[in-house]
Amino acid sequence: MNQSLVENRKLLLKQQYNQSQSKKKIFTFILIPLIFLVGGLAVAFGSADIAFADVYRTIFSKLFPSIDIFQETTSIIIWKLRLPRVVMGILAGIALGSSGAVMQVILKNPLADPYMLGISSAAGFGASLAIIFEIGIFSGSYLIIGNAFVFSILSAVLILVLSGKRNSTPEKMVLIGLALLFFFQALTTMLQYFGDSDAVKAAVFWTVGDLGKSTWNSILISFPIVLLGLIFLIWKSGELNIMNSGDACAKSLGINVRRNRIVIMLVCSLMVATIVSFTGTIGFIGLVAPHLVRMAVGSDNKILIFASAIVGALLLVIADTIARTLISPVILPVGSVTAFLGVPLLLYLIMRKKGASL
Repeated sequence: MNQSLVENRKLLLKQQYNQSQSKKKIFTFILIPLIFLVGGLAVAFGSADIAFADVYRTIFSKLFPSIDIFQETTSIIIWKLRLPRVVMGILAGIALGSSGAVMQVILKNPLADPYMLGISSAAGFGASLAIIFEIGIFSGSYLIIGNAFVFSILSAVLILVLSGKRNSTPEKMVLIGLALLFFFQALTTMLQYFGDSDAVKAAVFWTVGDLGKSTWNSILISFPIVLLGLIFLIWKSGELNIMNSGDACAKSLGINVRRNRIVIMLVCSLMVATIVSFTGTIGFIGLVAPHLVRMAVGSDNKILIFASAIVGALLLVIADTIARTLISPVILPVGSVTAFLGVPLLLYLIMRKKGASL
Protein backbone atom coordinates (compact mmCIF):
# COMPACT_ATOMS: atom_id res chain seq x y z
CA MET A 1 0.00 0.00 0.00
CA ASN A 2 2.78 2.43 0.94
CA GLN A 3 4.68 1.49 -2.24
CA SER A 4 1.60 2.37 -4.30
CA LEU A 5 1.32 5.79 -2.62
CA VAL A 6 4.98 6.50 -3.31
CA GLU A 7 4.60 5.58 -6.97
CA ASN A 8 1.51 7.78 -7.30
CA ARG A 9 3.34 10.63 -5.63
CA LYS A 10 6.28 10.27 -8.05
CA LEU A 11 3.91 10.19 -11.02
CA LEU A 12 2.13 13.31 -9.79
CA LEU A 13 5.41 15.17 -9.28
CA LYS A 14 6.58 14.13 -12.75
CA GLN A 15 3.36 15.40 -14.32
CA GLN A 16 3.65 18.70 -12.45
CA TYR A 17 7.26 19.06 -13.58
CA ASN A 18 6.36 18.34 -17.22
CA GLN A 19 3.50 20.85 -17.08
CA SER A 20 5.82 23.46 -15.60
CA GLN A 21 8.44 22.85 -18.30
CA SER A 22 5.79 23.05 -21.02
CA LYS A 23 4.58 26.42 -19.73
CA LYS A 24 8.15 27.73 -19.64
CA LYS A 25 8.79 26.58 -23.21
CA ILE A 26 5.54 28.13 -24.42
CA PHE A 27 6.50 31.43 -22.75
CA THR A 28 9.90 31.32 -24.44
CA PHE A 29 8.53 30.56 -27.90
CA ILE A 30 5.98 33.37 -27.58
CA LEU A 31 8.91 35.77 -27.28
CA ILE A 32 10.16 34.91 -30.78
CA PRO A 33 7.20 36.34 -32.77
CA LEU A 34 7.02 39.15 -30.22
CA ILE A 35 10.48 40.38 -31.21
CA PHE A 36 9.38 40.60 -34.86
CA LEU A 37 6.27 42.53 -33.83
CA VAL A 38 8.15 44.97 -31.62
CA GLY A 39 10.91 45.33 -34.23
CA GLY A 40 8.37 46.18 -36.92
CA LEU A 41 6.69 48.75 -34.69
CA ALA A 42 10.07 50.27 -33.86
CA VAL A 43 10.83 50.72 -37.56
CA ALA A 44 7.38 52.24 -38.16
CA PHE A 45 7.61 54.82 -35.37
CA GLY A 46 9.66 57.96 -35.82
CA SER A 47 9.59 61.58 -36.96
CA ALA A 48 8.21 60.29 -40.28
CA ASP A 49 5.51 57.75 -39.39
CA ILE A 50 5.24 54.69 -41.63
CA ALA A 51 2.36 52.22 -41.71
CA PHE A 52 3.21 48.98 -39.91
CA ALA A 53 2.29 46.82 -42.92
CA ASP A 54 4.49 48.96 -45.17
CA VAL A 55 7.53 48.11 -43.08
CA TYR A 56 7.47 44.41 -43.95
CA ARG A 57 6.32 45.05 -47.50
CA THR A 58 9.25 47.37 -48.07
CA ILE A 59 11.67 44.86 -46.57
CA PHE A 60 10.35 42.12 -48.85
CA SER A 61 10.45 44.44 -51.84
CA LYS A 62 14.10 45.16 -51.06
CA LEU A 63 14.92 41.49 -50.71
CA PHE A 64 12.90 40.60 -53.82
CA PRO A 65 13.19 43.52 -56.30
CA SER A 66 10.57 42.01 -58.61
CA ILE A 67 7.83 43.09 -56.17
CA ASP A 68 9.16 46.59 -55.53
CA ILE A 69 6.01 48.76 -55.36
CA PHE A 70 6.99 51.47 -52.86
CA GLN A 71 8.33 54.97 -52.96
CA GLU A 72 12.08 55.36 -52.87
CA THR A 73 11.86 57.73 -49.86
CA THR A 74 10.06 55.16 -47.74
CA SER A 75 12.55 52.50 -48.75
CA ILE A 76 15.50 54.72 -47.77
CA ILE A 77 14.00 55.59 -44.37
CA ILE A 78 13.35 51.95 -43.55
CA TRP A 79 16.31 50.17 -45.11
CA LYS A 80 19.12 52.67 -44.52
CA LEU A 81 18.08 54.58 -41.40
CA ARG A 82 15.78 52.64 -39.10
CA LEU A 83 16.17 48.94 -39.87
CA PRO A 84 19.96 48.79 -39.21
CA ARG A 85 19.34 50.53 -35.89
CA VAL A 86 16.63 48.05 -34.89
CA VAL A 87 18.59 44.97 -36.04
CA MET A 88 21.69 46.12 -34.13
CA GLY A 89 19.47 46.76 -31.11
CA ILE A 90 18.24 43.16 -31.31
CA LEU A 91 21.78 41.82 -31.61
CA ALA A 92 23.01 43.99 -28.75
CA GLY A 93 20.08 42.97 -26.54
CA ILE A 94 20.72 39.29 -27.29
CA ALA A 95 24.42 39.62 -26.43
CA LEU A 96 23.85 41.63 -23.25
CA GLY A 97 20.85 39.63 -22.00
CA SER A 98 22.38 36.18 -22.50
CA SER A 99 25.81 37.27 -21.21
CA GLY A 100 24.22 38.85 -18.15
CA ALA A 101 22.36 35.64 -17.31
CA VAL A 102 25.54 33.58 -17.65
CA MET A 103 27.75 36.05 -15.77
CA GLN A 104 25.39 35.91 -12.79
CA VAL A 105 25.88 32.14 -12.69
CA ILE A 106 29.64 31.84 -13.19
CA LEU A 107 30.42 34.80 -10.90
CA LYS A 108 27.79 33.70 -8.34
CA ASN A 109 26.59 37.27 -8.05
CA PRO A 110 22.96 38.31 -8.77
CA LEU A 111 24.15 41.86 -9.49
CA ALA A 112 26.74 40.78 -12.07
CA ASP A 113 26.41 42.09 -15.60
CA PRO A 114 28.61 41.98 -18.72
CA TYR A 115 30.26 45.28 -17.78
CA MET A 116 31.37 44.23 -14.30
CA LEU A 117 34.65 42.90 -15.72
CA GLY A 118 35.73 46.33 -16.94
CA ILE A 119 34.81 45.71 -20.57
CA SER A 120 32.92 48.96 -21.02
CA SER A 121 35.52 51.16 -19.31
CA ALA A 122 38.33 49.51 -21.30
CA ALA A 123 36.40 50.07 -24.53
CA GLY A 124 35.81 53.70 -23.54
CA PHE A 125 39.52 54.19 -22.94
CA GLY A 126 40.40 52.65 -26.30
CA ALA A 127 37.84 54.79 -28.12
CA SER A 128 38.97 57.94 -26.30
CA LEU A 129 42.59 57.21 -27.20
CA ALA A 130 41.59 57.00 -30.86
CA ILE A 131 39.26 60.03 -30.86
CA ILE A 132 41.37 62.45 -28.81
CA PHE A 133 44.92 61.56 -29.91
CA GLU A 134 44.23 59.45 -33.02
CA ILE A 135 46.33 56.62 -31.62
CA GLY A 136 45.19 53.13 -32.48
CA ILE A 137 46.03 49.65 -33.64
CA PHE A 138 43.98 50.02 -36.81
CA SER A 139 43.49 52.97 -39.12
CA GLY A 140 40.79 54.63 -41.15
CA SER A 141 37.14 53.94 -40.35
CA TYR A 142 38.11 51.08 -38.00
CA LEU A 143 40.41 53.18 -35.81
CA ILE A 144 37.85 53.78 -33.02
CA ILE A 145 36.06 50.45 -33.35
CA GLY A 146 39.32 48.49 -33.41
CA ASN A 147 40.67 50.25 -30.34
CA ALA A 148 37.47 49.70 -28.39
CA PHE A 149 37.39 46.01 -29.26
CA VAL A 150 41.06 45.31 -28.53
CA PHE A 151 41.00 47.03 -25.13
CA SER A 152 37.74 45.26 -24.22
CA ILE A 153 39.32 41.87 -24.87
CA LEU A 154 42.49 43.03 -23.07
CA SER A 155 40.42 43.69 -19.96
CA ALA A 156 39.02 40.14 -19.99
CA VAL A 157 42.47 38.63 -20.55
CA LEU A 158 43.96 40.67 -17.70
CA ILE A 159 41.33 39.32 -15.34
CA LEU A 160 42.23 35.75 -16.24
CA VAL A 161 45.96 36.43 -15.86
CA LEU A 162 45.69 38.35 -12.59
CA SER A 163 43.21 35.97 -10.99
CA GLY A 164 45.77 33.17 -11.25
CA LYS A 165 45.72 29.77 -12.87
CA ARG A 166 44.63 27.84 -9.79
CA ASN A 167 42.65 30.35 -7.81
CA SER A 168 40.36 31.96 -10.38
CA THR A 169 37.43 32.13 -7.97
CA PRO A 170 34.33 34.19 -8.81
CA GLU A 171 35.03 36.59 -5.96
CA LYS A 172 38.58 37.26 -7.18
CA MET A 173 37.36 37.81 -10.75
CA VAL A 174 34.73 40.32 -9.61
CA LEU A 175 37.21 42.28 -7.49
CA ILE A 176 39.84 42.37 -10.25
CA GLY A 177 37.15 43.38 -12.74
CA LEU A 178 36.08 46.28 -10.54
CA ALA A 179 39.70 47.33 -10.11
CA LEU A 180 40.22 47.35 -13.87
CA LEU A 181 36.96 49.25 -14.35
CA PHE A 182 38.18 52.11 -12.13
CA PHE A 183 41.66 51.92 -13.62
CA PHE A 184 40.47 52.39 -17.19
CA GLN A 185 38.05 55.09 -16.08
CA ALA A 186 40.96 56.94 -14.50
CA LEU A 187 43.00 56.63 -17.71
CA THR A 188 40.06 57.92 -19.75
CA THR A 189 39.70 60.91 -17.43
CA MET A 190 43.39 61.74 -17.88
CA LEU A 191 43.02 61.60 -21.66
CA GLN A 192 40.02 63.92 -21.52
CA TYR A 193 41.87 66.33 -19.23
CA PHE A 194 44.64 66.88 -21.78
CA GLY A 195 42.47 66.60 -24.90
CA ASP A 196 40.94 69.23 -27.14
CA SER A 197 37.42 70.25 -26.07
CA ASP A 198 35.78 69.13 -29.32
CA ALA A 199 37.58 65.79 -29.26
CA VAL A 200 36.67 65.27 -25.61
CA LYS A 201 33.02 66.00 -26.39
CA ALA A 202 33.12 63.43 -29.19
CA ALA A 203 34.74 60.86 -26.89
CA VAL A 204 32.15 61.40 -24.16
CA PHE A 205 29.35 61.11 -26.70
CA TRP A 206 30.82 57.81 -27.95
CA THR A 207 30.86 56.28 -24.48
CA VAL A 208 27.13 56.97 -24.05
CA GLY A 209 25.38 54.04 -25.69
CA ASP A 210 23.88 54.88 -29.06
CA LEU A 211 22.50 52.72 -31.87
CA GLY A 212 22.63 55.58 -34.36
CA LYS A 213 26.09 54.51 -35.53
CA SER A 214 24.73 51.15 -36.72
CA THR A 215 25.31 50.13 -40.33
CA TRP A 216 24.79 46.94 -42.30
CA ASN A 217 28.57 46.42 -42.24
CA SER A 218 28.63 46.52 -38.44
CA ILE A 219 25.69 44.11 -38.38
CA LEU A 220 27.47 41.69 -40.72
CA ILE A 221 30.44 41.68 -38.34
CA SER A 222 28.39 41.37 -35.14
CA PHE A 223 25.80 38.82 -36.29
CA PRO A 224 28.00 35.69 -36.57
CA ILE A 225 29.82 36.45 -33.31
CA VAL A 226 26.60 36.98 -31.35
CA LEU A 227 24.85 33.99 -32.95
CA LEU A 228 27.74 31.56 -32.39
CA GLY A 229 28.23 32.91 -28.87
CA LEU A 230 24.55 32.40 -28.01
CA ILE A 231 24.61 28.85 -29.41
CA PHE A 232 27.71 28.07 -27.33
CA LEU A 233 26.14 29.43 -24.13
CA ILE A 234 22.95 27.42 -24.69
CA TRP A 235 25.09 24.34 -25.36
CA LYS A 236 26.82 24.90 -22.00
CA SER A 237 23.51 25.48 -20.15
CA GLY A 238 23.44 21.97 -18.67
CA GLU A 239 26.89 22.38 -17.14
CA LEU A 240 25.92 25.85 -15.91
CA ASN A 241 22.96 24.31 -14.08
CA ILE A 242 25.35 21.96 -12.31
CA MET A 243 27.81 24.78 -11.55
CA ASN A 244 24.91 26.75 -10.07
CA SER A 245 24.71 24.08 -7.35
CA GLY A 246 28.23 24.90 -6.20
CA ASP A 247 31.78 24.25 -7.36
CA ALA A 248 32.23 21.23 -5.10
CA CYS A 249 29.08 19.57 -6.42
CA ALA A 250 30.07 20.31 -10.03
CA LYS A 251 33.58 18.89 -9.54
CA SER A 252 32.16 15.74 -7.96
CA LEU A 253 30.08 15.22 -11.12
CA GLY A 254 33.12 15.53 -13.38
CA ILE A 255 32.72 19.18 -14.45
CA ASN A 256 35.97 21.10 -14.97
CA VAL A 257 34.72 24.23 -13.20
CA ARG A 258 37.82 26.38 -13.72
CA ARG A 259 38.09 25.67 -17.44
CA ASN A 260 34.37 26.18 -18.01
CA ARG A 261 34.38 29.45 -16.10
CA ILE A 262 37.31 30.80 -18.12
CA VAL A 263 36.02 29.70 -21.54
CA ILE A 264 32.46 30.90 -20.90
CA MET A 265 33.71 34.24 -19.61
CA LEU A 266 35.86 34.69 -22.72
CA VAL A 267 32.89 33.94 -25.00
CA CYS A 268 30.71 36.44 -23.11
CA SER A 269 33.50 39.00 -23.25
CA LEU A 270 33.91 38.51 -27.00
CA MET A 271 30.16 39.00 -27.59
CA VAL A 272 29.93 42.10 -25.42
CA ALA A 273 33.20 43.58 -26.69
CA THR A 274 31.93 43.30 -30.27
CA ILE A 275 28.69 45.07 -29.40
CA VAL A 276 30.33 47.77 -27.28
CA SER A 277 32.75 48.54 -30.11
CA PHE A 278 29.85 49.54 -32.35
CA THR A 279 27.30 50.93 -29.88
CA GLY A 280 29.17 52.22 -26.82
CA THR A 281 28.00 51.35 -23.30
CA ILE A 282 24.34 50.40 -22.95
CA GLY A 283 23.71 49.65 -19.30
CA PHE A 284 21.16 47.68 -17.28
CA ILE A 285 20.02 45.37 -20.09
CA GLY A 286 22.36 42.58 -19.04
CA LEU A 287 21.45 43.09 -15.38
CA VAL A 288 17.66 43.46 -15.51
CA ALA A 289 16.68 41.07 -18.34
CA PRO A 290 17.81 37.85 -16.56
CA HIS A 291 15.95 38.83 -13.38
CA LEU A 292 12.75 39.50 -15.31
CA VAL A 293 13.04 36.11 -16.99
CA ARG A 294 13.71 34.31 -13.70
CA MET A 295 10.41 35.66 -12.39
CA ALA A 296 8.64 33.92 -15.29
CA VAL A 297 10.59 30.72 -15.96
CA GLY A 298 12.85 30.15 -12.97
CA SER A 299 16.59 29.48 -12.96
CA ASP A 300 16.92 26.62 -15.45
CA ASN A 301 19.70 27.87 -17.72
CA LYS A 302 18.46 25.70 -20.60
CA ILE A 303 15.53 28.13 -20.86
CA LEU A 304 16.88 31.14 -18.99
CA ILE A 305 19.75 31.97 -21.37
CA PHE A 306 17.67 32.02 -24.56
CA ALA A 307 14.74 33.82 -22.91
CA SER A 308 17.09 36.43 -21.39
CA ALA A 309 18.54 37.04 -24.85
CA ILE A 310 15.10 37.71 -26.35
CA VAL A 311 13.90 39.82 -23.40
CA GLY A 312 17.15 41.82 -23.57
CA ALA A 313 16.49 42.46 -27.27
CA LEU A 314 12.90 43.52 -26.54
CA LEU A 315 13.95 45.90 -23.76
CA LEU A 316 16.66 47.51 -25.87
CA VAL A 317 14.48 47.95 -28.97
CA ILE A 318 11.69 49.48 -26.86
CA ALA A 319 14.18 51.78 -25.10
CA ASP A 320 15.64 52.90 -28.42
CA THR A 321 12.18 53.59 -29.82
CA ILE A 322 11.48 55.80 -26.81
CA ALA A 323 14.85 57.52 -27.30
CA ARG A 324 13.96 58.32 -30.93
CA THR A 325 10.37 59.44 -30.40
CA LEU A 326 10.17 60.99 -26.92
CA ILE A 327 11.24 64.50 -27.98
CA SER A 328 11.42 63.95 -31.74
CA PRO A 329 13.22 65.08 -33.88
CA VAL A 330 15.90 65.12 -31.13
CA ILE A 331 17.25 61.58 -30.61
CA LEU A 332 18.35 60.75 -27.07
CA PRO A 333 21.24 58.31 -26.44
CA VAL A 334 19.70 54.92 -25.75
CA GLY A 335 22.17 54.29 -22.91
CA SER A 336 20.56 57.06 -20.84
CA VAL A 337 17.06 55.74 -21.55
CA THR A 338 17.95 52.20 -20.47
CA ALA A 339 19.34 53.69 -17.24
CA PHE A 340 16.14 55.65 -16.59
CA LEU A 341 14.07 52.51 -17.23
CA GLY A 342 16.46 50.10 -15.57
CA VAL A 343 17.00 51.85 -12.23
CA PRO A 344 13.36 51.84 -11.05
CA LEU A 345 12.88 48.33 -12.42
CA LEU A 346 15.94 47.09 -10.56
CA LEU A 347 14.79 48.79 -7.36
CA TYR A 348 11.39 47.13 -7.76
CA LEU A 349 13.01 43.72 -8.15
CA ILE A 350 15.15 44.30 -5.05
CA MET A 351 12.25 45.53 -2.90
CA ARG A 352 10.01 42.72 -4.15
CA LYS A 353 12.39 40.18 -2.65
CA LYS A 354 11.97 41.71 0.82
CA GLY A 355 15.56 41.16 1.77
CA ALA A 356 15.84 37.71 0.24
CA SER A 357 18.54 36.80 -2.20
CA LEU A 358 17.97 37.95 -5.76
